Amino acid sequence: QVQLVESGGGLVQAGGSLRLSCAASGSIFSINSMGWFRQAPGKQRELVAFITRGGTTNYADSKKGRFTIPRDDAKNTAYLQMNSLKPEDTGVYFCNAVAQGKTYWGQGTQVTVSS
Repeated sequence: QVQLVESGGGLVQAGGSLRLSCAASGSIFSINSMGWFRQAPGKQRELVAFITRGGTTNYADSKKGRFTIPRDDAKNTAYLQMNSLKPEDTGVYFCNAVAQGKTYWGQGTQVTVSS
Protein backbone atom coordinates (compact mmCIF):
# COMPACT_ATOMS: atom_id res chain seq x y z
CA GLN A 1 0.00 0.00 0.00
CA VAL A 2 1.08 3.54 -0.78
CA GLN A 3 -0.33 6.66 0.84
CA LEU A 4 -0.05 10.08 -0.81
CA VAL A 5 -0.58 13.46 0.82
CA GLU A 6 -0.63 16.60 -1.30
CA SER A 7 -0.14 20.17 -0.24
CA GLY A 8 0.62 23.56 -1.73
CA GLY A 9 -2.48 24.55 -3.66
CA GLY A 10 -4.06 27.97 -3.49
CA LEU A 11 -5.05 31.10 -5.35
CA VAL A 12 -2.56 32.86 -7.59
CA GLN A 13 -2.71 35.52 -10.27
CA ALA A 14 -1.99 34.70 -13.89
CA GLY A 15 1.73 34.71 -14.51
CA GLY A 16 2.50 33.62 -10.97
CA SER A 17 3.99 30.42 -9.60
CA LEU A 18 3.00 27.66 -7.20
CA ARG A 19 4.70 24.52 -6.01
CA LEU A 20 2.70 21.46 -5.08
CA SER A 21 4.10 18.69 -2.91
CA CYS A 22 3.20 15.02 -2.78
CA ALA A 23 4.60 13.05 0.13
CA ALA A 24 4.53 9.29 -0.24
CA SER A 25 4.55 6.75 2.58
CA GLY A 26 4.02 3.03 2.95
CA SER A 27 5.55 0.72 0.35
CA ILE A 28 7.57 3.48 -1.28
CA PHE A 29 10.22 1.11 -2.61
CA SER A 30 7.59 -0.44 -4.87
CA ILE A 31 6.74 2.85 -6.59
CA ASN A 32 7.52 2.82 -10.32
CA SER A 33 6.33 6.32 -11.14
CA MET A 34 4.69 9.36 -9.61
CA GLY A 35 2.69 11.95 -11.41
CA TRP A 36 0.26 14.81 -11.30
CA PHE A 37 -3.17 15.03 -12.86
CA ARG A 38 -5.56 17.95 -13.14
CA GLN A 39 -9.32 17.86 -13.06
CA ALA A 40 -11.26 20.93 -14.12
CA PRO A 41 -14.95 21.29 -13.19
CA GLY A 42 -17.07 18.99 -15.33
CA LYS A 43 -14.04 17.55 -17.09
CA GLN A 44 -12.14 14.30 -16.92
CA ARG A 45 -8.91 14.02 -15.02
CA GLU A 46 -5.95 14.64 -17.33
CA LEU A 47 -2.24 14.00 -17.05
CA VAL A 48 -0.02 16.97 -16.26
CA ALA A 49 3.35 15.32 -15.73
CA PHE A 50 5.00 12.21 -14.37
CA ILE A 51 8.43 11.00 -13.33
CA THR A 52 9.60 7.40 -13.35
CA ARG A 53 11.74 5.60 -10.81
CA GLY A 54 14.72 6.15 -13.09
CA GLY A 55 14.06 9.88 -13.33
CA THR A 56 12.52 10.05 -16.79
CA THR A 57 9.94 12.82 -17.00
CA ASN A 58 7.04 13.47 -19.32
CA TYR A 59 4.77 16.50 -19.61
CA ALA A 60 1.49 17.38 -21.23
CA ASP A 61 2.17 19.56 -24.26
CA SER A 62 0.40 22.55 -22.71
CA LYS A 63 2.69 22.38 -19.66
CA LYS A 64 6.07 21.97 -21.35
CA GLY A 65 8.41 24.82 -20.55
CA ARG A 66 6.25 26.01 -17.66
CA PHE A 67 5.96 23.03 -15.30
CA THR A 68 8.58 20.73 -13.87
CA ILE A 69 8.31 17.65 -11.64
CA PRO A 70 11.36 17.50 -9.36
CA ARG A 71 11.68 14.78 -6.77
CA ASP A 72 13.40 14.54 -3.40
CA ASP A 73 14.08 10.87 -2.73
CA ALA A 74 15.32 11.55 0.79
CA LYS A 75 11.91 12.99 1.65
CA ASN A 76 9.91 10.54 -0.50
CA THR A 77 8.32 13.57 -2.06
CA ALA A 78 7.53 14.61 -5.61
CA TYR A 79 6.78 18.20 -6.47
CA LEU A 80 5.03 20.04 -9.24
CA GLN A 81 6.65 23.39 -9.88
CA MET A 82 4.23 25.51 -11.85
CA ASN A 83 5.42 28.76 -13.42
CA SER A 84 3.76 31.26 -15.75
CA LEU A 85 0.37 30.04 -14.59
CA LYS A 86 -2.68 30.63 -16.76
CA PRO A 87 -6.37 30.69 -15.84
CA GLU A 88 -6.80 27.46 -17.81
CA ASP A 89 -4.45 25.74 -15.34
CA THR A 90 -7.21 26.04 -12.71
CA GLY A 91 -8.46 22.78 -11.27
CA VAL A 92 -7.99 20.18 -8.60
CA TYR A 93 -4.53 18.64 -8.82
CA PHE A 94 -4.16 15.01 -7.82
CA CYS A 95 -0.94 13.21 -7.06
CA ASN A 96 -0.67 9.69 -8.45
CA ALA A 97 1.67 6.78 -7.85
CA VAL A 98 1.92 3.48 -9.65
CA ALA A 99 3.29 0.59 -7.64
CA GLN A 100 3.18 -3.16 -8.34
CA GLY A 101 0.47 -2.74 -10.94
CA LYS A 102 -1.76 -0.64 -8.70
CA THR A 103 -2.58 3.04 -8.96
CA TYR A 104 -2.84 5.22 -5.89
CA TRP A 105 -4.26 8.72 -5.58
CA GLY A 106 -3.94 11.57 -3.18
CA GLN A 107 -6.90 13.59 -1.95
CA GLY A 108 -6.33 16.46 -4.36
CA THR A 109 -5.47 20.11 -3.87
CA GLN A 110 -7.24 23.08 -5.44
CA VAL A 111 -5.32 25.46 -7.68
CA THR A 112 -7.09 28.59 -8.84
CA VAL A 113 -5.46 31.02 -11.28
CA SER A 114 -7.17 34.38 -11.57
CA SER A 115 -6.94 36.50 -14.70
